[in-house]
Amino acid sequence: MARSNSFKKILFLALFLVFLSLPFFSFADDSLGQKKEFFIEPSYDINNRDKISATLRVSTNQIYFYVEDEWWDKFGTSKEAEIKSALISLSQFFQDKTYPILTSTFGSEWKPGIDKDNRIAVLFHSMKEEAAGYFKANDEYPKLQAQNSNEREMVYLNTKNIISPLSKIFLAHEFLHLITFNQKEKKYGVTEDTWLNEARAEYTPMLIGPDSDYQKSYLGERVNIFLDNPSDSLTEWNGGVADYGALNLFTYYLVEKYGVKILIDSLNSKETGIKSLDEVLIKNGFKDNFSRIFTDWTLAVFVNDCSFGEKYCYQNKSLKFIRVMPSINFLPFGSKSNLIVNQSTKDWSGNWVKFIGGKGILKIEFIGKSDKLFKIPYLLKDISGKYILNFLQLDENQKGEILIPGFLTEISSITLIPSAQSKTSGFSNTELETYFSWSASIVSEQELKEESDSIYLEKPLSSMTKEEISNKIVELVELINQLRSQLATLGTDKETESEVPVPFPCGRFEEDLSYGLIDSPKVNCLQEFLKSQGDDIYPEGLITGNFLSLTKSAVIRFQEKYADSILIPLGLKEGTGFVGVATRAKINELLQNKNF
Repeated sequence: MARSNSFKKILFLALFLVFLSLPFFSFADDSLGQKKEFFIEPSYDINNRDKISATLRVSTNQIYFYVEDEWWDKFGTSKEAEIKSALISLSQFFQDKTYPILTSTFGSEWKPGIDKDNRIAVLFHSMKEEAAGYFKANDEYPKLQAQNSNEREMVYLNTKNIISPLSKIFLAHEFLHLITFNQKEKKYGVTEDTWLNEARAEYTPMLIGPDSDYQKSYLGERVNIFLDNPSDSLTEWNGGVADYGALNLFTYYLVEKYGVKILIDSLNSKETGIKSLDEVLIKNGFKDNFSRIFTDWTLAVFVNDCSFGEKYCYQNKSLKFIRVMPSINFLPFGSKSNLIVNQSTKDWSGNWVKFIGGKGILKIEFIGKSDKLFKIPYLLKDISGKYILNFLQLDENQKGEILIPGFLTEISSITLIPSAQSKTSGFSNTELETYFSWSASIVSEQELKEESDSIYLEKPLSSMTKEEISNKIVELVELINQLRSQLATLGTDKETESEVPVPFPCGRFEEDLSYGLIDSPKVNCLQEFLKSQGDDIYPEGLITGNFLSLTKSAVIRFQEKYADSILIPLGLKEGTGFVGVATRAKINELLQNKNF
């Protein structure tokens, strides 16, 4: 017996010494009805407090629900019972759905954590109207490192939602921040970019209940926020309501097109933010990077039509009818009309600028800051209502120009969607603005000719960049097209007064041509040929280089005129407007037999 007592003393002493050698931890000891003081975040609190008293009202084997005393004491027995019932329902949903789904998808929170308790704590307190909840990373550190730490795994929710079904979503959202801390900051020693941390949390409703009424209500609220402020930057994060609109819609688009694994794998990367997304896109076999996805998204929220392209729409039935309204700029119909637009933007913000009015050749010039990188897709809308997508090519100084012949007669509008895409890391809650400007004018052919006549090489070819050479080729092609048009008018020998046949300048047609081609020399050649076939084929006779409605109609008339050679062998009764093998063969046959 004496030996046994001696052994117990030695064992106790050893355990005590081991305990003293451990770092300081606070151990949770929570029981129903227990009051505690908690540090809170003043910027969220309705009265800017930094500490409140709260009581444990509901407890399960996974979660503690504390409710602010000052708020609770305002209610009678009936209301208290209603709140407790709501909290019990919320705890059951968290245990049955939220916790298993989110942890199996993204990984676990720190467990048992700083407080050596497997349960998490949720504190409901009175917050500002726009706040739904928050997570405070300081709670995961000892008070010696963070004075306002509550030294436990916990999140904070607004009491205004305590009996709302939306509390399920808000709890899931904040719980994912708790998971992110463990999977990113604790595991890799890096802090996730706030915007991407919020993006993952914004997707939790789709994971825990994609068809539920509360999810639809939450998504509907986010859609309204987005439509009210679609140009809010994805990456600037100041915690305002507007921040959640664009980010939510972008995250749904990202997952719909590339899968939720992109969010999961980027969380499990040592990289953060845009760099982590680019890394895992490559890892998962995608060729698109964040820049391309963002650009495609700015197109999708404007067009939102899967028939235009699978990247330019939402499949989610709740998002199928979203369309951003662009700012509209009207050009007077006079030939000397001119319009200048100055705008400011921030990195990773969408901008939608639409031009209508004017008639003739529309010229648009873009000028951005030379130290910024802009991407500018633009959509031409033809008179039949169809969109044609193109991209404005910018030089090294972020300047570029678009020429659109047939504006109003063939093209009814143009919508440009510029975005600044320079900064890729180090985002803050207030990012610097950058500026750009547009000028739009209706110009005459003579003015274009004078511009073309002044083309020259600003520096030796050996000193030019690839982009500069490409831009110069475009200029030269435009000049060649104008020279061809001028050559076509020189068909008479004035000395003999006899007609001199002018060879068709384009040669044989070896490639298929179809609706939607813009600024194409091959379409110029097609239009020259169609014009040579007479007014019954191409009465308008426009040589624009744009394969749009008028050109398509002319091709159809040509195909139906030579139906025996083109349509009947293919089993067709009507022209298609597509210049394929059979149509090209007939064109080449006519070219060979006669000079045009």
